[in-house]
Formats: sequence, C-alpha cells, structure tokens
Amino acid sequence: MRRLFSIRQVAVIVAVTLAVSVSATAFAFYYYHAAQNRYMISFDAETVDYENVVKFNRVMDILKNDFYRKVDENKMLEGAINGLAESLGDPYTVYFDKNQMNAFLEKSRGSYVGIGVTVSVDDDGLLTVIEPMDGSPAMEAGMKQGDKIVKVDGKDVTSISDENMIISMIKGTENTRVNLTVYRPSEDRYVQFEIKRKRIRASNIKSEILDGNIGYIRIVMFDSEIARYFRNDLNNMLNKGIKGLIIDLRDNPGGSFEQVVEIADSLLPAGTIVYTEDRDGRKEYRYSNRAHTDLPLAILINGNSASASEILAGSVRNHGRGILVGTRTFGKGLVQELKLLGDGSGLKVTISRYFTPSGVCIQDTGIKPDIEVGVFDEYKNHPVSQIPRDRDIQLKSAIEALLGEIE
Repeated sequence: MRRLFSIRQVAVIVAVTLAVSVSATAFAFYYYHAAQNRYMISFDAETVDYENVVKFNRVMDILKNDFYRKVDENKMLEGAINGLAESLGDPYTVYFDKNQMNAFLEKSRGSYVGIGVTVSVDDDGLLTVIEPMDGSPAMEAGMKQGDKIVKVDGKDVTSISDENMIISMIKGTENTRVNLTVYRPSEDRYVQFEIKRKRIRASNIKSEILDGNIGYIRIVMFDSEIARYFRNDLNNMLNKGIKGLIIDLRDNPGGSFEQVVEIADSLLPAGTIVYTEDRDGRKEYRYSNRAHTDLPLAILINGNSASASEILAGSVRNHGRGILVGTRTFGKGLVQELKLLGDGSGLKVTISRYFTPSGVCIQDTGIKPDIEVGVFDEYKNHPVSQIPRDRDIQLKSAIEALLGEIE
C-alpha cells in the first residue's frame, strides 16, 4: 500500500526518516504534474507512520503561514535533506550542499582557499586544530595545536557534528576575512582571531635521509595523489642507498582509502592489507602482491593518527613488516563513500567498517604501539612539525630501533 503527498510534504521525507533506515529506495520522486501544479512523492506505509507525515505536514503549514517572514521552501527542503544525514547519529555521514561539496573536493586535491590548518574532531565533537601549516595565515595569526574552534563568523559550531561542514564555513573567497573564536584548553580561555583567507598549497608529504642512512617520509594527509609522491620519494631514497625507513603518520587524520591501500601494497608481502564489512556482513578484501621493499621499517603514530593512517599501521603490524612507535592512535575504523547527487551537492556516507588483516576493527579503540613513547610535557600541545628534532624522543626511539635491526 502506498500514499501520495504534495510538494509541501516533500520535506516530510527527512523528518519521517529520523526513525527509519534511509536508503535510495526509501522514497521516490515523481515527475511534475501540470494539471495539479504539484510534484508527488510516495512512501512505503509499512515503514513510515502516517501520524509522522501528518505531524510534519502540520509543522510545514505553521511555518509557511505564521512565521514572521516569508519562508523559502527550497531552503527548508535543503535543511531537511541535511537532517536526513544528521538523524543517523554518525559524525562521518554528512550532506554537502553545492558550496560545501566544492570545498570538500578541493580539500582532497590538496589545494584550497582557507587559513591553513589540519583539523580533526575530538572526543567531545569539537573541531580541534592538529597543526597550523608553516607560513599559513593561521600560524601567522597565532593559532595553536589543541585550539578548539567554537564559532565561525559569530555562529556557534559546537553542535555541528561533521568537520567538513565547519571547514566549508571557514573557507571562502581569497583575500576575504573570517572571524574565529577558539577555546584554548592549555590556557583555559577563549581567543578571537580575524584571519585573511589565502590560497593554500598543502604539501602533504615530506622526505629526507637521516643520520645512519635511514630514510624518513612524513605523510601529513592521504590526499588523492599521495601514493604517487610516496613512490617517487621512496625510490629516490632507495637509489641513494638507505638502509631503513621511517614513515611518520603522527597528526595524520586520514584521507583516501584507495591511496593508503596503494602505499601499503608497496611495503607488504603478498597477503591481505585490509578488509571491509557492510551491514549485511558482505566483506571486501584488498590484497598486496609480492613485490615490495623489504627495508627495516618503523611507523610513527600518535593520538591524532586516524583512519587511513591506522589502516597502514595495522597492516604493517599484522604482516610483521615493521614496528609501531609512539602513542595509541585515534580509533576510526569506518569507511565513507562519496555519493554525487547530480546538482553539485553530495552525500558522504559511512558504508562499512574496516578490519586489520587479523580481523580487528579499531573503531573507538585505536592501535597501541609496539614501543610506547610520549613527548616531553612542554610539547604536548604542539604539532609534530613544531617539535625540535633534537627533542623529538619518539623519532629518536624509532631511529634507535631501526639501527638495532640494521646492525
């Protein structure tokens, strides 16, 4: 049995699905009906309570007729569609309007207009600065690691669950200004910033050869081209005769699932890199082939190493290919997929959990290092890039462990 509703009830889709599982087949739009001057929509009566439809339609009537300003029903519908994603209670499932979608895609390409910070959502759901980029507007303004962004241009963002929604508000047109309010836990106070947006060309990978002929590659984020740059940097160092390799994933919030799989493939022998499992129990495996570098390997991790970083760290450990040094990782074991909606908007939706080759999902637990090493107290609120090399005891521990293997 199905029921039909008018255009003013379109937004009902959103409200009704607050209590149901949403899928592409949960509702269907019909073509414009010229005679009635309406669009029509249908619901499955077995999954949607009619009382909810009536109630939401009543709210729509009140807002249209009694609100003190004329309402824009398209904006209301856009907000209702956003509510579909928010209703699931998953901070990683989010609807992007056209502008937000452009900002999200821009971020994945590694070049964007903004203030130049790496961020992540903390355990309280607050967007937290992991690292201001060298020479960025954020660094010049005085933003610090650990700053928690609570307002953007005067709007409270503490209730917004997805980081990309807030990031899209911070980004904008080049040379315009954005006003930010942050809470700085280290000083127990709020700090105001007015920052001019600039074109940020993020360098998400850095490499060098350390003393002892050990190669060092820091991956800041797994962007859409990082695997190619990783191979180039690694091959250049291999040609120079490095005897060991350190991959620094500290403060790396994750990124492209496909890119981290490609990088893992170059480091691991034949076997499982990672597998995913959806809600119906269907599993999809990603494998490495036999070709790989067999250099002694160490992976640096900390509490800001998340998602794709944890895939790489977990697969290296399970294959016995290297040691993990640092502190326990963030604990994000969920996989998102981007769905384009045809009008420039999109939906980022969590579609599965991922598991290490040994069958462990690290969601909310993280990965414990083999060699647990913190940082000096004076650098607890500093990004890794701002810790002087001679005071970086995590890096020193990784070097010592590799030199022990090489000797």
